Amino acid sequence: MTESNKPSLEVCLSPALLNLFDVKNSIVVIIDVLRATSTICTALYNGATRVIPVSSVEECVNIGRAIGGITAGERDGKIAEGLVHGNSPFEYPREFVEGKTLVLTTTNGTKLLHMAKDAVQIVTGSFPNISAVCDYLVAQQQNVILGCAAWKDRVNIEDTLFAGAVVSRIRQHFDVNCDSAIAAESLYQMAREDIYSFMKQASHYKRLANYGLEKDIEYCLTPDGANVLPVFRNGELVAAE
Repeated sequence: MTESNKPSLEVCLSPALLNLFDVKNSIVVIIDVLRATSTICTALYNGATRVIPVSSVEECVNIGRAIGGITAGERDGKIAEGLVHGNSPFEYPREFVEGKTLVLTTTNGTKLLHMAKDAVQIVTGSFPNISAVCDYLVAQQQNVILGCAAWKDRVNIEDTLFAGAVVSRIRQHFDVNCDSAIAAESLYQMAREDIYSFMKQASHYKRLANYGLEKDIEYCLTPDGANVLPVFRNGELVAAE
């Protein structure tokens, strides 16, 4: 707790900066809007029993084989070689994913998740589950770090925008004495009228649009399409009760 008796709310703009934050005394929200954390909440919302995030494609294949899970993931925006499915949220409708385990590896999001392992609690956030994330953080009354997965350690617009949207919604419940949180909120206020159009200048937008994935991007920027809270426990993500 800070001097104001409110918990602190901070934004870590890149995994490369996470060592500067007090992870052990905070809830960490992993943010990888395009597309890992959007896909995780979508799969759980559509009835997946759990999502197991792993670092490597090899690990993904081995675990998937051992448990009969769906192996999925991407490298640089494309389905990773050796895997059957990518990390588009549209690949995981209820009729496909219900009752199954998804084993997922991604370029940025799964790495940050494992880096934050000492946190009080780890949850994942994206626009499709923003209300669930905000409600949870307000209820917990603990210090929060909004951790952006970024792109290969470089700050990106979409994760910063989501962090800013969360700060904007819940700041009155927290002590916000963090320049990156203020900057993220300012960026969100600039973009909020039309986030999709604002995103067209972003490098990740261009990368995914080159693969014809504009529909994915639009979904990932739309609030509350899959409003569940993925919580990381014992190496797997499950929907909070």
